Amino acid sequence: MLTRGLTDRLARSTKSVLLLGPRQTGKSTLLKSLRPDQSINLADEEQFVQFLRDPGLLRRRLGNSKTILIDEIQRIPSMLNTVQALLDEDKSRKFYLSGSSARKLRRGQANLLPGRIHTHRLGPLAPSEVVGQSDIAFDFGRVLTTGLLPEPFLAAHLPDGHQLLRSYATTYLREEIQAEALTRNLEGFARFFEVIASRSGDFIDFAKFTSQASIERSSGKRYFDTLCDTLVLEKVEAFTKSGKRRLIQHPRYYFFDVGVLNGTIGNFVASADRKGALVEHLFLQCALSEFRARNTDVRVSVYRTEAGAEVDFIFEIGSRVVAVEVKGSKNLGTNDLNGLKSFGSFYGKRCELLIAFLGEQGQNFGQIRALPFLSAVATLVGV
Repeated sequence: MLTRGLTDRLARSTKSVLLLGPRQTGKSTLLKSLRPDQSINLADEEQFVQFLRDPGLLRRRLGNSKTILIDEIQRIPSMLNTVQALLDEDKSRKFYLSGSSARKLRRGQANLLPGRIHTHRLGPLAPSEVVGQSDIAFDFGRVLTTGLLPEPFLAAHLPDGHQLLRSYATTYLREEIQAEALTRNLEGFARFFEVIASRSGDFIDFAKFTSQASIERSSGKRYFDTLCDTLVLEKVEAFTKSGKRRLIQHPRYYFFDVGVLNGTIGNFVASADRKGALVEHLFLQCALSEFRARNTDVRVSVYRTEAGAEVDFIFEIGSRVVAVEVKGSKNLGTNDLNGLKSFGSFYGKRCELLIAFLGEQGQNFGQIRALPFLSAVATLVGV
């Protein structure tokens, strides 16, 4: 089992913890590694029904337990009120809570216990969690097909990992969407999900997406919000509005894991026509996983002018601003610098301009640095 970057932080925390993340990212495994005195799994239907029918059961079950794990807390949002009361009664208690749907918690008007609980995000494996810990090297041939969810990535046989990823969408629709009654039109949602997967990395165009899925535009917007709230999609907003230069204000979106993306569309081949987009997806995925492993706040946006200049990602980390262009090739040309030059001129303040590419040696182009993929991730995160 790989040690996740958040493990020590959560173990040392004096506050209770709410750990949010998509399905199969390893939330339960991480929290169980902290050895809680008692575990409750609301994904288990028998336990779910028991606690749903009897709100007082949690209090009676605790006994002398000081550390308590509750998996899939979003299934009974009202349970957080009981958790608050129990924490107020005994401040030495510590709860480890996991959830995969921020939407379910919000819609259930969940009490997120401000001041009593710290919220963290867990994504797919970060490069730093793989390198040096796994017999499977971080090689792009494998990662671009399986992604970095722990079980598919660590599967001894690649076809087994692919099979797990093929079933991800079906399981998500059945257990996350249907079981939690997040929509009544499951068929329409499933069609929309397939369209969204096929266009992952695009700028958001609801007219186009909903037309292809044969659903109403208003439904498409709700479905998209559901995919974001259940943490399957990462929405990347436009960088900023400006009076100096006309910027395109449409956001982009990306699947949270390239393996899940491949499994959803049924294509595990990183062919020449797909490789650039997959590497771009992977960079965002790895960067966010690294930041979240360190509990570092970051804002990610996309820069695009009406004249066509574009930079894949603008990362704002505290006072740092880092513009990153991702290239799925080993060679770079002068055209690869244009977007970053445009952003540097537009921003007009101190910023870092970075190219992440698949070459083995870094290169300097004046203010712009080009670094191998993993070195670029490490530089961005500051390690």
